[in-house]
Amino acid sequence: MVGRFAPTPSGRMHIGNITAMLAAWLSARSRGEGIVLRIEDIDVPRVVPGADRRIMDDLDWLGLDWDGGPSYQSRRTDLYAQILEDLRDDGLVYPCFCSRAQIRAASAPQEGDRFILYPGTCRRLSENERSARLACGDRHSWRLAVPAPGDPDGLVGFDDRVFGPQSFDVGADLGDVVMRRSDGLFAYQFVVSVDDALMGVDDIVRGRDLLRSTALQQWLRVRLAGLGIGSGTVPAYAHIALLDDPHGKRLAKRERSTDMGAMRAAGMHAEDILGVAAWALGLLDRPEALSAQDALAMFSWGRVRRDDVEIPPALLAGRHGSAGDGTGR
Repeated sequence: MVGRFAPTPSGRMHIGNITAMLAAWLSARSRGEGIVLRIEDIDVPRVVPGADRRIMDDLDWLGLDWDGGPSYQSRRTDLYAQILEDLRDDGLVYPCFCSRAQIRAASAPQEGDRFILYPGTCRRLSENERSARLACGDRHSWRLAVPAPGDPDGLVGFDDRVFGPQSFDVGADLGDVVMRRSDGLFAYQFVVSVDDALMGVDDIVRGRDLLRSTALQQWLRVRLAGLGIGSGTVPAYAHIALLDDPHGKRLAKRERSTDMGAMRAAGMHAEDILGVAAWALGLLDRPEALSAQDALAMFSWGRVRRDDVEIPPALLAGRHGSAGDGTGR
C-alpha cells in the first residue's frame, strides 16, 4: 500500500495540518509501507511563494519522512486536460454556464461541510444549445455527470478506520461537482482523484470534513479506471477529528499563532509539537513530548479519537518537557 502527504502551499502548516500529517505517516509506517509527497498547488492564486520549501523543511525537522516526490500538481496540467477530454468523450462531463449567484439561488443549503448541490440546470440543455453557447465563447465550467439520486450506480460505501461504515448517494449528497472551473483552473476533486489513481495511493488519511468528498472521489476513481487510469479499487480510508480554537472555530492558516513558524520561533522542539499532535489524535491522555518513532510504537487506529479537539493557546506557547506543564527539559 502507498500513503501520501498532500499539503497545499497556501501558507505555513499549522498544528491541525501537522496532526493530519502525523496520522498519515503513522498509518503508512505502521504497516511498513511507503508514503509519497504531493504538493497540491493547482489553485495557483492561493499559492504562497516558498511555502512548499517550508513545508518540506518542517516535515523533515519533525522526523516525518517520505519516499517519493515531491510532485507538483501545477506541472501536470496537460495531463489533467487530456483526462478531462477523455471524460468528455465518454459523456461523463458537460459544460455549465451558470454563475455562482445563479447556483446559490437555485440550490438548497447543505449542512456540515457547506456543500452546495448543483440543481442540474445546464445538464438539461440540449446538445445543440451547448454547442451554440460554446461556439459563442460563453464562459463555462465543466461538471461531472453523476447518477440521479436513488440510482444504484451512484451508491458508494467504504469502511472508515475511525468513523466506521459510511454510505453515500453521490447524486443526492454531492450532485454534479465542478471538474474544471470557469477561470480554467482544474478543481480539487478532479485532480486529487486523478493523482491518487495514477500514483497508486491506497492509504488515505485526512480530516473528517472530507468524508463526503471521499465518496465522490471513489466514484470518480472507478470511472477513471474504466478509461485505464488506476485500478478503481477502494483505498483504506481514515478521517480524523478536526482541531478547533477556544471559540470552536476550525484552525486555519490565517491564525498565525498555531503555525509552524510561530511554534518554532517560540522555542518549541519537534518532540513538543508532535506530542500535541499525538494527544490531539488520542494516542496520549495529555500532551507530552515524544518523537515520531515514539508515536509509532503506540499507534493503532483503535486509539484514535472521533470527537473534535480544542487546542488551548498555552499548549503552543513555547518549549516544555511534558507539553503544556511548563516544567522545561
